[in-house]
Amino acid sequence: MYQQYHEGWIEVICGCMFAGKSEELIRRIHVLSYAKKKIQVFKPRMDDRYAIDAVASHNGTRIPCHAVRDTNELASLVEKDSDVIAIDEVQFFDEAIVGLCERYANEGKRVMVAGLDLDFRGEPFGIMGELLAKSEFVTKLTAVCTCCGAPATRSQRLINGHPAAYDEKVVLVGAKECYEARCRHHHVVIQTSQKREG
Repeated sequence: MYQQYHEGWIEVICGCMFAGKSEELIRRIHVLSYAKKKIQVFKPRMDDRYAIDAVASHNGTRIPCHAVRDTNELASLVEKDSDVIAIDEVQFFDEAIVGLCERYANEGKRVMVAGLDLDFRGEPFGIMGELLAKSEFVTKLTAVCTCCGAPATRSQRLINGHPAAYDEKVVLVGAKECYEARCRHHHVVIQTSQKREG
């Protein structure tokens, strides 16, 4: 005879730029709001592209949230009776966010996070590798490659219309003005030595 299952797990929504990660997070939040769940939504304060106090998708869909400086501030705002913790742009948080997500899942909360799994170099973005490994559910979304129309899994950073060099800083908050969605075959990262030779 089966025992009743315990609630509490981590869901990761990941993919490249323009894949619809925030849109999917917002959709799940809306669905859970009909179930009368107490939901708290967070994002890093540094992401002010479309709104300061809302999670917003590139398509203009938005939902109110707490914009926080770091993991500690997020933890200070989480209420004991919250059923769901949703975090957008989770890749911008420090390593402590992984342990915090695990703690909330162990306490019986549904933790839903959305973020870039790869940085502009095509490498795991910060804490995302560990978070993906420790989550129960992963949804990987793709965009459409701007070069060929194939499924895009990489975020192409462009500087003055040209691919960025490998040694550029990893974190650069932006949208269509400095990123394109690309497939693996059209994703280009200029190595530092190539930049010097050019």
